Amino acid sequence: MKWRRLIILIPLTFLLLFFYIPLLSIIHEGFWDNGPTLKYILSILSNSYHRRIIFFTVEQALASTLLTLLLGLPGAYIFARYDFPGKRTVKAFLTVPFVMPSIMVALGFLLLFGKEGFFTRLFGDWGILYSWKAILIAHAFYNFPIVIRMVSALWQRINPHYEEMAMSLGARGFTLFRKVTLPMLMPAIFASAMLTFVFCFLSFSIPLILGGYQYATIEVDIFMLIMTLLDFRTGSALAIIQISLSFIFMYIYIKSLDEYSKAEEQKIFRRAERLTPRELAGVRGILIALYSLIVFIFIISPLLAVVYDSFIYRGHFSLEWYRRVFSPQYNPLFGATSLTAIRNSLLFGFGTVILSTVIALIVAYSLHRWHFRGKNIFDALVMLPLGSSAITLGMGYIKAFHATPLYRTWLIIVLAHTIIAYPFVLRAISAVLRKIKPSLSEAAVSLGASEWRAFLRVELPLALGGIIVGAIFAFAMSIAELGATYMLYAPQYTTITVAVYRFLGSRQFGSASALSVILMAISGISFMIIERIGEEVW
Repeated sequence: MKWRRLIILIPLTFLLLFFYIPLLSIIHEGFWDNGPTLKYILSILSNSYHRRIIFFTVEQALASTLLTLLLGLPGAYIFARYDFPGKRTVKAFLTVPFVMPSIMVALGFLLLFGKEGFFTRLFGDWGILYSWKAILIAHAFYNFPIVIRMVSALWQRINPHYEEMAMSLGARGFTLFRKVTLPMLMPAIFASAMLTFVFCFLSFSIPLILGGYQYATIEVDIFMLIMTLLDFRTGSALAIIQISLSFIFMYIYIKSLDEYSKAEEQKIFRRAERLTPRELAGVRGILIALYSLIVFIFIISPLLAVVYDSFIYRGHFSLEWYRRVFSPQYNPLFGATSLTAIRNSLLFGFGTVILSTVIALIVAYSLHRWHFRGKNIFDALVMLPLGSSAITLGMGYIKAFHATPLYRTWLIIVLAHTIIAYPFVLRAISAVLRKIKPSLSEAAVSLGASEWRAFLRVELPLALGGIIVGAIFAFAMSIAELGATYMLYAPQYTTITVAVYRFLGSRQFGSASALSVILMAISGISFMIIERIGEEVW
């Protein structure tokens, strides 16, 4: 049908204009100098500094992934196999890292592990801050809930008959787990590990703030080349290397996700074992309580550190930092007032929600409900933004739009946020559309409803939960975004994250904490909505 083709053209045109053209501008900059050339790429690869950064980026992503698995797999086992008091509360807290801005978490780690930090005073200075250790711990904070949710979801769907048959043949304990359970869990473990690896590979705020220049990643190196040295040639060449690597990693992740999705489609759902009061008081109950406590402290301590610091002025409880943050005389650092920054963040967030939800809904419905020629190519084209980074996107926008009226406007920031958030909205909507039986819509069409009317009356209400969750994630990602925003914003379009970063740059931690608490409150509302609706995204 012609109208289907026209609808499919909407997301393709959007992605062409605001993802592929900026991407091609980077490729042109890195490969062209009065003709095709490889000298900028070869210059990067032959430079020991840039080569060290590339290797460190891969190494820290791999180490962060291993630490995340180490922390997340015990939790996946506990949540899949046992039912205990407080389980719902602990599981709810696992959503917190998804919606908390990375710059605020980085500030929390600065306050915990700095020279006067709580953990430093309690345990001594272990040299965590401004090192690879801080990067790994912060990455684990963000990503271990992914492992818990994905692995536990599949663990609950493993047919217990396989384990019972193995036990009847003499398998017990670790042998049973290694020979039977682990192979069936591998799709979830590998998919969650690959997703964690990609997130850590493309991470920006955490390495920038907690690692320092000594532990810079490719993202930080590109940022410094563009924003400090104004070296677009070298920055583009490094971005091409990063894009190539990230697309390879994303291809592996998407393939692993297909295997995970097939495994998760099993109809079996194993009930968790409810622990008796006697078992809760035993070794098993103590270990579960200890793990839950560690998870609670790990997630909540950076947030509490920020809240506490925002109310302490010269050693006493005070609202001074909030007074300063909202004082017009105190905000020359970023060229706008804090109220303007809050307003901008909210407006950009709502704009991102509208655009990303519309684009993702069209793409998800096209992929799951329509059959057309070139569907595999369409699938690949619409999924590529998931492998791009905020810094690379920001640089592409500078190259592609610097001579257009779009540059340095509020709209270019919303468009960048939409490209960054859209894959996550697509994942949320796709997950819920897969659960809706096509026969429901087909029944409505057989009763005389048009395909459009059947979608509005039947499928859209059923998919509404996933759409809302995707929209909330888009909003949370927009207000938390720093990299692309910092590269594209004009002073009047300062956001909360940019303001916090500028406060941190001037070592004004109290003001940064006060503004971060406001950011935390906005993100907290997102967390409560997601948890209330209860749709799984990853």
